Amino acid sequence: MTPLTETVLFVFSLVALGYFAGLTGYLKAVSGEGISEFAVNVAMPLLLFQTMVKSDFHGLAPWSLWSAYFAAVAVTWSAGHLVMTRLFGRDARAGIVGGVSSAYSNVVLLGAPFILGIFGTSGFEVLSLLVSIHLPVMMMASIVLFEMFGRQDEESVHPLRVIRNFLRRLFVNPLIIGILAGLAWRFTGAPMPPLIGRLVDALADTAGPVALFAMGLSLCRFGISGNIRPALALSALKLFLMPALVLLAVWLLGLPPLTAKVAVVVAALPSGINSYLIAVQFNTGQALASNQMTIATASAVLTTSFWLTVVLHVFG
Repeated sequence: MTPLTETVLFVFSLVALGYFAGLTGYLKAVSGEGISEFAVNVAMPLLLFQTMVKSDFHGLAPWSLWSAYFAAVAVTWSAGHLVMTRLFGRDARAGIVGGVSSAYSNVVLLGAPFILGIFGTSGFEVLSLLVSIHLPVMMMASIVLFEMFGRQDEESVHPLRVIRNFLRRLFVNPLIIGILAGLAWRFTGAPMPPLIGRLVDALADTAGPVALFAMGLSLCRFGISGNIRPALALSALKLFLMPALVLLAVWLLGLPPLTAKVAVVVAALPSGINSYLIAVQFNTGQALASNQMTIATASAVLTTSFWLTVVLHVFG
């Protein structure tokens, strides 16, 4: 077994352990919420804080990286929307759920430990640049679309309300707080006190395994119920179209090999829980979003291995 294959299996084995812990009743599936909250609200922000303080981002190309990645997001999101509305005859709100499900990678619970395991801290530095803008961009898109299609009243879209909702959600998000706090500390140039450094390192080191286990528990809670065909179609867009588009974009833009590899692999990750949460907000497509997330995550054991092989062949 190659180190690459072993790492992929290790990552998804942690997800599987969480899933079977919930499936067998060893742990209550709802306990995944508490574990996920710890991972997202405590461990991951501290990991991002640690990265912002310690990392050297010299040589990375954020604008080219962001352009390549989010161009693919826009195309894939549009494709998911069209598949749901034109092919499966759903309404516009279900189309938004389809779009976000096909373009919203699980960059936190799965992406962070996966990229750390495959590409190490240098790869996580690239991922941090994506996370720093991925959350605001996808959050803003979701809020705007919710204002346009998700409201049950006849009130028109109000730009100030959109901006207010965006800023409120952005600056209370623990991941954004972790990034901004790390950049602020880095800017001061002050050394990290040993005690604080030990606390940050200890909690940050738990982020990967805890996040993966929590994700497995969450998948057990959602399960699969109906909407199989549209979920399969959206999973195909997420796992094949989006990474293919990112691969083409990073190749055309000539991004550095490590940056290009991380971008493609992140694009190849399955959808996360955010697509389900947006479906809950819209009050439509909840089963579709949960089924797509479950199917895509199960399939990603093979598809991420495929894309890893492709990027290693193309970029070395």
